Amino acid sequence: MKKIISLFCILITIGCENEIKAPNFIFILSDDQGWNGTSIQMSKSEKLSKSDFYETPNIEKLANSGMVFSRAYSPGPTCSPTRYAIQYGQTPARLKHIRVKMNVDHIDHSEMITIPKMLKKVNKKYKAAHFGKFGMYSDPSNYGYDKSDGMTGNIDGNIDGDLKTEWQPQFSDDPKHIFGITERSIAFIDNQVKQNNPFFLQVSHYAVHSDLVSRESIFNKYFKKKSGKYHENPSIAAMTEDLDLSVGKILEKVKELGIDNNTYVIYMSDNGAVEQILGSKKRNKKNKGYNYPLRHGKGTLYEGGIRVPFIISGPKIKPGSTSSIPISGVDLLPTIQDIVSNKVELFENLDGGSFKENLFSNQNAIINRNNNFLVFHLPFRRGSFNPHSAIIQDNFKLIKFLNTNKKVLFDLSNDTNEKNDISNLNHEKTTELEKMLDDYLKKVGAPKWKKGINWRPYERTLEDFNSFY
Repeated sequence: MKKIISLFCILITIGCENEIKAPNFIFILSDDQGWNGTSIQMSKSEKLSKSDFYETPNIEKLANSGMVFSRAYSPGPTCSPTRYAIQYGQTPARLKHIRVKMNVDHIDHSEMITIPKMLKKVNKKYKAAHFGKFGMYSDPSNYGYDKSDGMTGNIDGNIDGDLKTEWQPQFSDDPKHIFGITERSIAFIDNQVKQNNPFFLQVSHYAVHSDLVSRESIFNKYFKKKSGKYHENPSIAAMTEDLDLSVGKILEKVKELGIDNNTYVIYMSDNGAVEQILGSKKRNKKNKGYNYPLRHGKGTLYEGGIRVPFIISGPKIKPGSTSSIPISGVDLLPTIQDIVSNKVELFENLDGGSFKENLFSNQNAIINRNNNFLVFHLPFRRGSFNPHSAIIQDNFKLIKFLNTNKKVLFDLSNDTNEKNDISNLNHEKTTELEKMLDDYLKKVGAPKWKKGINWRPYERTLEDFNSFY
């Protein structure tokens, strides 16, 4: 608690140092959208890092006006752990929130710093809003949001929530509430500009998570379109197009109000796409799923589960620029803090670091974090996947399977698909990364895998794990 109070004092001090024009932040978070889930080529060296079927012209405009990060990671391979991690700048392992629908009584929502709370400490005029899927099982006001849709989850974005029909095409004039979310977001922007308030707006779409809901006319467009080699589902393509349309409407509003020279727009996904879309003709082709050339997908710590699209535009960011430095959603809090205060303090419990230098001056600057690596933790069985943790340092990635102690090591600089396990050829690096991973999990007291803890049932308390590093 003393450390938390000290952080607040630091932030208050920072806010008094200089009078600066407070920038606005619009954070658009898609759901279950893979690294190649847009028409943006996320990596210049990988032609398959963009969709061969989906159309996203507005997201392309965003990328052309800002920076694309080719190695951006969600903090977790599923929704709510990622959403918590983004707000707090801490890993799901440290937060001890590593699965969906997990009880959160152990998290001190009232005292812990979040992005909105940090901004308000820097400048009390900041207003914050969240529209769409929250997925964090506590009222958004506890995180510093002044306006929101409430404690929403997947069910609030679906038509009927019937698991038997979630992969079947369904139609709506407002699929996944994309347009309603957009309208509320635009109204909030309008209101804050009129009141001369700087703002943080998080637009969290239910798309492109199942249910597969789309406008019938857009579905028919893609139903008639020639399928791509890897992407072919017309429902997902239609949802993606409407998601893109929402981005376009928000960008238009920002320009219309004349705040584009003082507004940062950030776009990312909460995790990778589902590896195989049920009903898809190509679903049984090995390693040729919807995330290809990345391996596997949502719910795993392979690249397909955690590498995601990430784009940011705004003042001082060179249009059409790229960066290949690994970043994570946990880096957003310190980066935003660094932008608004011209100073960032790395407190002990922060896992993220600021990538402001990458945005403004040196695209490939090394990010300064308390730990010079990224950690991911999934201590339970999910489907056919055994419990596993992962660590990324530079181009090396180690995955450790917790029930067998098996380790695999990949060099991501030349093996994006994670085909070639080099652990037997590089024992020293394998041992080094394993120790870093184990030491970190022990330091933060992460939940530890034990027999019987699986993906379902969803409702889990921290006590269910009953074992910690």
